[in-house]
Amino acid sequence: MAVSLWVEVGHDYMVTSPHGDVCNGSDLIDDRPQDGVFRVHRDAFRDPAVFELEMQRFFERGWVCVGHESQIPHPHDFVTVRIGRSPVIISRDGQGQVHALHNSCRHKGAVVCQNQSGNKRAHLCPYHGWSYASDGRNLLIKDKAEGDYAPAFDLDGHHLQAVARFGVYRGFMFASLSSDVPSLEVHLGDVRTLIDLAVDQAPDGLELVPGVVHYRFRANWKLQLENTIDAYHFASTHPSYLRLLERRASMPQRADAPKTIWQSQNKPKEMMGSFGLARGHAMVWTTTPVENHPLFDQRAQLQSRVGAVRTQWMMRTRQLNVFPNLQIASSAAIQMRVIHPVSVDSTEITSYCLAPVGEAAQKRRQRLRQYEDFFNPSGLATPDDTTIYEDCQRGMVSGAIEWQQGHARGMQRLVLGPDAHAQELGIHPMTSVSGTFEMSDETVFHAMYRHWRKVMA
Repeated sequence: MAVSLWVEVGHDYMVTSPHGDVCNGSDLIDDRPQDGVFRVHRDAFRDPAVFELEMQRFFERGWVCVGHESQIPHPHDFVTVRIGRSPVIISRDGQGQVHALHNSCRHKGAVVCQNQSGNKRAHLCPYHGWSYASDGRNLLIKDKAEGDYAPAFDLDGHHLQAVARFGVYRGFMFASLSSDVPSLEVHLGDVRTLIDLAVDQAPDGLELVPGVVHYRFRANWKLQLENTIDAYHFASTHPSYLRLLERRASMPQRADAPKTIWQSQNKPKEMMGSFGLARGHAMVWTTTPVENHPLFDQRAQLQSRVGAVRTQWMMRTRQLNVFPNLQIASSAAIQMRVIHPVSVDSTEITSYCLAPVGEAAQKRRQRLRQYEDFFNPSGLATPDDTTIYEDCQRGMVSGAIEWQQGHARGMQRLVLGPDAHAQELGIHPMTSVSGTFEMSDETVFHAMYRHWRKVMA
């Protein structure tokens, strides 16, 4: 059986592939823009050595999303998450400050907080009874006076260790296990403008609707990143959903029936476009009928608050990837997905519904019905997608085929830098594409994999 090895190189560690070659990702991307060629090697999805390096470089040394501030609205609220493979507590202390803390007792390393969420002024380690405040301060070392500790014991801190970097943008929380990362502002770049399009739908921003969904699929995590910004798969992967929409359109509408933005009596010709952004981020947008959008009857108020251009963009379908693990799907409903890689062929997704703070009950009901209709394992689309991911993973095991051909659509329409659509938003993507929906651009993946190759190498 092949075994992965660790090789120490200076102060770094490189992973070797089962064939003995040092794996750094540089040979897994065939990027020749002068020849119109962009290909990704299948080892990027199937080689455990590649996955190990991804975990080190992206999930344990880079910025990752750890949730949304509305999950912990009150003093002493907390949620537990993973950053890479490290358990972490995101906790709001009694003064309202949010902390990201390693969920590991300083005594013997036991996980201190066992619950996914809750409200606690103090966390008690179940092993030896050490306790910690909601800000991570050590409150008690059980029987310390009787412990006959040497004076050197107190030279080392006893508080829960803070995660190296933590930051919040418009309610979205990010953290890094490494202090050697650029600022969160630099990491997000133009993504901030695209997040603003979602958050500014309401004067008071967005909040998570109560409830959270966790699910897993047996496939590589990057298949989820690609799929969300892949318009090409929609008609062939979701035919049952499209047939259901056709049936609904021909039937008398019940008051509680979900009306999606894809249903319209006068459906215009759809357009789509994409932005490939720095640091691996990307967005795909499509024009869709707007009369069933929850914001439709608020257009005048929106225009007076954010302007006509941004109002138009808010009612487009937008699929945003914040590399490596946050996805914000903005259609009629807004879904927030956080990606947790488990192994080279196993991925866990945490899914939330976002909605404007103070939204009217009727609009909230409409938003939730549309969210339930399409997203998550109980919806009509996510099961199609996760089944396809697993089909892809099984198919890619074949070593006879090395290169994917799934990153070529749209090459003839590619614009280096911002196009007119990007200029409307004031952003500066590395690449831009726009055309008919049927074009279904795949060049949007290129920025992600160029950043992936740079960091891996």
